[in-house]
Amino acid sequence: MAFDQTLKKDWYSILGADPSANMSDLKQKYQKLILLYHPDKQSTDMPAGTMEECMQKFIEIDQAWKILGNEETKKLYDLQRHEAELRSLGPIDAQVYLEEMSWNKDDESFSLTCRCGGKYTVSKDEVEEVNLISCDTCSLIVELLHQR
Repeated sequence: MAFDQTLKKDWYSILGADPSANMSDLKQKYQKLILLYHPDKQSTDMPAGTMEECMQKFIEIDQAWKILGNEETKKLYDLQRHEAELRSLGPIDAQVYLEEMSWNKDDESFSLTCRCGGKYTVSKDEVEEVNLISCDTCSLIVELLHQR
């Protein structure tokens, strides 16, 4: 599935879940909904239009689970959602290269001090997927550039 298409839908709302829900809660919501909308569980005397709506809902629920039910795709989707939220907050304050950030070996992260005194921080695991980093104290955002 192309990930540029995944942000067009809120997969959490399709499952009726909060983005902070754990995997067990997501699975429970998925299982409840997939049974509710499964084509085999629908009444045979249901109008064709309603049957089609149920089928579309069933497909959406299945797609949501394919993204949110896998740790890797969920992590990528969550990072993209976060980045989209940051982009909506306002303009980018600065562009920085990874080499300009300080390495913290204790928590395996890169950080940069913001002009407000706060920090821009990105973990070693997220550094390849993240393009925007918000300050932990103010609303400033920097764009992370990966190559010089």
